[in-house]
Amino acid sequence: MTSTDTDVVTVPLRIAGDPAAPADGRYIVKSRRLTGETLSRVAAASPADARRAVDAAAAAAPGWATASPADRRKVLERAADILTERSDGISAMMGKEMGAAASWCHFNVMLAAGMLREAAAQVYSTVGQVIPSDVPGLTALAVREPVGVVVGIAPWNAPLILGVRAIAMPLACGNTVVLKASEETPATHAAIIECLVDAGIPAGVANLVTNAPEDAAEVVDALITHKAVRCINFTGSTNVGRIIAEKAGRHLKRSVLELGGKAPFIVLADADLEAAAAAASFGAFMNQGQICMSTERLIVDTAVAAEFTRLLAQRAANLVVGDPADPTTQLGPLVHEGAVAHVEALVDDAVAHGARVVAGGTANGLYYPPTVLTGVSSGARIYSEESFGPLAPIIEVDGAAEAVRVANDSDYGLSSALFTGDVGQALVLAKQIQSGICHINGATVHDEAQMPFGGVKASGFGRFGSSAALEEFTELRWITVSSGDRHYPI
Repeated sequence: MTSTDTDVVTVPLRIAGDPAAPADGRYIVKSRRLTGETLSRVAAASPADARRAVDAAAAAAPGWATASPADRRKVLERAADILTERSDGISAMMGKEMGAAASWCHFNVMLAAGMLREAAAQVYSTVGQVIPSDVPGLTALAVREPVGVVVGIAPWNAPLILGVRAIAMPLACGNTVVLKASEETPATHAAIIECLVDAGIPAGVANLVTNAPEDAAEVVDALITHKAVRCINFTGSTNVGRIIAEKAGRHLKRSVLELGGKAPFIVLADADLEAAAAAASFGAFMNQGQICMSTERLIVDTAVAAEFTRLLAQRAANLVVGDPADPTTQLGPLVHEGAVAHVEALVDDAVAHGARVVAGGTANGLYYPPTVLTGVSSGARIYSEESFGPLAPIIEVDGAAEAVRVANDSDYGLSSALFTGDVGQALVLAKQIQSGICHINGATVHDEAQMPFGGVKASGFGRFGSSAALEEFTELRWITVSSGDRHYPI
């Protein structure tokens, strides 16, 4: 990126290692939604530009695939160091682009750097095996090799974590990548590629495409349909994920999808309510509830519902909502006006269906306070629709069996949580919950670089994270060597 005298950065494309202007010379202006100030001038790629980026990745693929594991590890570790060194500047830009509080921005840097280091640690893990053969003198090998060019499409809500996740393990496995940046956080995503380039990654191994919002569908289509692209990994909404999966399927390309969520948070009658309320507050309200793992349904045993509600409402009321630049701020604004309108509509609809607001509930521009609702019924939209906002709807149930039934009464299945004093029972119940992730006596929001991360049902398929990602970003080949005479029947 380059800066002008007015501190407006220019975000170019990054193709074959160099900053690149879009072929038609078109740029868009990205403004800070909270203040209207101009943040950046962003290259608006055309489909032809997207194809250029893939061409560069394809040209670099043979060299990176045969690079030594030590060379790949060195680049990834150095990129992690550079990202950490630039934490303050990158965090500040992220906060302005998406409205996140400083704590969330710095956490993004920390975990993203950890993901790069974990990917570096996995470069020697793309191992195969020797498989016993019934043919005398035949050695059979199962060998893992890079798939080729991987397209990563990352969202805005955790742009460093999810931008790095989109490309780190593919790079570790020997693939080349094209990162399609979010229209909301183009400069933040560009910073990831800059760290890799400055770490010495060979030209064309890591490329960046930015675009105007109205061109997104055409640009993504060009990326997916390019003959050299072999895998698409996407994090975002379920609606867009369906489109990407269908398009990838038509072209017989694999896809890895981490989509929407409606995470259930079960509180049984024997739970530690203070601990549960703390975890629920964090899970529902961190980053204004704009996390795929956010707690979206609090399923609470009737016997403890009143006390749990009191504790959670108290925590919600004490959270500091304000300017992301203020270090005391815990919750910043929502990402844009449409997000506020969506949250308002869900709350209004819930109240119309008999729910009661016990904390929060009134917007102030882009700010929406942490909101707790009780008496939420299955007829309310908030029962089934992802809010992606700071809402904590409480649903009362009688006993563990009903709690699990309600938890599974959703199209989604990403994260979940279960609070109880009986860990043995919790393990039994966790197996019954339809989700890719379940945390017993912990928050629904939890991520670590080395863990297998992904969902079921409408939350997508495939797994990110360390060794689990080897399955997604490598091809398993069968190779044989005959060392003796073979007899053939004809």
